Order: sequence, then structure tokens, then C-alpha cells
Amino acid sequence: MTTAPSLFISHGSPMFALEPGLLGPNLRAMGESLTDITAVLVVSPHWQTRGVRVGSSAAPETIHDFGGFPAPLYQLQYPAPGASAVAQGAARLLSDAGFEVALDERRGLDHGAWVPLRYLFPRADVPVFQVSLPQHIDAAGALRLGQALAPLRQRGVLVIGSGSLTHNLYEFRQHIRNPEYAQEFVDWVREAVAARDVDALMDYRRRAPHAERAHPTEEHYLPLLVAMGASADTDAPRLVEGGMTYGVLSMDSFAFGLPHAAQAALEDAA
Repeated sequence: MTTAPSLFISHGSPMFALEPGLLGPNLRAMGESLTDITAVLVVSPHWQTRGVRVGSSAAPETIHDFGGFPAPLYQLQYPAPGASAVAQGAARLLSDAGFEVALDERRGLDHGAWVPLRYLFPRADVPVFQVSLPQHIDAAGALRLGQALAPLRQRGVLVIGSGSLTHNLYEFRQHIRNPEYAQEFVDWVREAVAARDVDALMDYRRRAPHAERAHPTEEHYLPLLVAMGASADTDAPRLVEGGMTYGVLSMDSFAFGLPHAAQAALEDAA
């Protein structure tokens, strides 16, 4: 069985579901080349719990966990099947790694999962489950969470950390003074990921320019470290371009261990 990649995907605003922008076609091109995926595991900041919970529903519902958006957004469904057996395996790996773990048979898919998956696997025919992001977890803990899940990739499980490369909602859709700060932060992260400088990425709040402005809170950054933790040192990072939306909301994403066919598909889509 081919080892599945790990991904960090910037899921942006819920409107990404209706406005594909630059990232949507890139995800679609990549997904069409990922033909041996047995299941998808998503860690999203929109499910935070005490300890770790693992969704084990056989048919996870589509959760519209947002308000104030156009009506068509609330009618979208992503009816992918669950992956109960794989979820139980993930729970065992996390428990063995020292995390406090519980299965959740009722949890559906929040928009951090189903919105990007609408582009990656638009037919919703690949089983999907979520692993929660523990409350108060730090950068080192997020990396360790990904490392615990890494063995699943050898079973064809695509591990996705879904977040946002920049995430200052106070500035969202407003007139922003000096919006260039967001791109400066993105450029720093791009260089650190390309170099696989895990120490710098964990210490980003001290080392990266404008880190606290780009991420007033950390939950949308930490999935990047989950994805990196799930990757191997030999997995070459690949930038999946997403551009900058709403002036300061970066959609740039990263793939680790991407098969050659998927890399070629991204190049063709560029």
C-alpha cells in the first residue's frame, strides 16, 4: 500500500465552500491524483475538547458551525461515510502516545473538514473522521499529536491539519493598516517549512515577524505542526498556493510526502 501524504490546508472563511479562489482548483487537481487513500483524518481548530476525542460515527453529519453567511452555504452537504475501524486505531495510537482519548460516535464534520474536502474529494466517496484539537495544547503538543498519528499514513490514511496560515479575524473584511504584515509572516513560514525547520516553526511566536498579529490565538496555526509531526524527515514539503484573501487571510497550504503524480498535477494546475 502506498504511504499517504500529510497535508496542512488553510480552510479560510466558510465562504471558501462557494468561492474556490486559487486554492480550490489546486486541491481538486491534487485530490484527483490521490487514488490510494483509504480514509481521511482531519484535525480542525473548530473541534476543541478536553483531552482528545476521535469521531467514530459511521455516517458523520455535515455541521454548519457558523452564522451570518448566505443561505446557499447552509444547504451544502458533504455526505462522506465515516471510518469507525480506522478511528479506533487512531485512538489506540494516541493513547499509546500518552494522550487522554475517548471515541465520539455522534460527532459530525465541522467546516474545517468538509469545506476543503469538497475540493479535494468532491464525490465524498472517501471515508472521513475527525480528531479533536485538545484545549490548551501548545506547539510541542501539536507536533506530538501528529507524530502519534503518523503510522496511519502507512495504511493509506491521509492526515490533514486544517487551519489557516494567518488568522486575525479582528481585521477580517475591514480596512487594514499595513496589510503587508500578513505576507511577511507567510513568507517566513514558507521558508521555515521548506527547510523543515521544526524548531523555528514551534518557536514562531518569538521568531516569526508579526506572529501575534497574524495569530492572536494559536488554534489555527497549530494544525500546521500536526501535519508536520505526521510527516517524515524524508518527506519533501510542497507549497500548495492559495493566495491572500480579504487582504490578510492567507490560503497557502503545504503537502508532505506528496506522490509524484500529485506533484505533477499541481504543476499542471498552476
